[in-house]
Amino acid sequence: MACIAPSESMNNCEADQTLTKNVQPVINFSSILEDEETDQYTDNLHENSYILGIKEYIANRNLHLSKVISREKRAAVLICLFEGLEGELRVILTKRSMKLSTHPGEVALPGGKMDEEDLDDSATALREATEEIGLQSSLVQVITNLEPFISLHLLTVVPVVGLLSRVEEFKPALNADEVDAIFDVPLDMFLKEDNHRRLEKEWGRLKYVCHIFEYESPNKQEIFHIGGLTASILIHAASVIYQEPPSFSEYLPDFSQLQFTLNKKGSC
Repeated sequence: MACIAPSESMNNCEADQTLTKNVQPVINFSSILEDEETDQYTDNLHENSYILGIKEYIANRNLHLSKVISREKRAAVLICLFEGLEGELRVILTKRSMKLSTHPGEVALPGGKMDEEDLDDSATALREATEEIGLQSSLVQVITNLEPFISLHLLTVVPVVGLLSRVEEFKPALNADEVDAIFDVPLDMFLKEDNHRRLEKEWGRLKYVCHIFEYESPNKQEIFHIGGLTASILIHAASVIYQEPPSFSEYLPDFSQLQFTLNKKGSC
């Protein structure tokens, strides 16, 4: 089992400098620290300007989902962000245990299916993070939920964005039955062509793109492959937070309009 202590910048303290972007994200950790120093963090949390960009983008887009989708078909994952040594946003990821019956050894965000006792999606994501990696919910400030994704198992997966402002207080405790390793990567790597490749796959009659990112651990001992639903969620999250699209094409070309135009001309 691999676990890198938060005292080493949560884990990957010597991140590749080529992965750091100049563009400023919507989330600004400096405003968090300033509020904490003036004891206004708790009172003014939901009014702070650093969350407004995300809230405006998300507003009214998935408000009804919590009442529409049943708990049996609902899951949530935690996009837990913290500030790296160079001021960059980093996101916590896990490598699933080889003991698991589904997706063993794959990279994932902390998360899982909603339980009956979970109040909402945030509660699901925080509970799963505590169970999987020992991340206490009191350390995470939930900012918002992003648009839901549909997994290949037809689960509705809700990404929950949270901030870990006091990363030094996080002491990872991995559940060996679920997690083999914990690591973190720069969020902006999911907007770059570097170390990225895409595969075209089919699901029934549907063709889709599977994005895969490679990340080498600072000690050069392991290369993590981040793909599937996790990669798609993080591409979208990075696009929202940095307010720019990825440098690569997210989707397959849509030829439906071309086919419609050709059919229309052929019938004339």
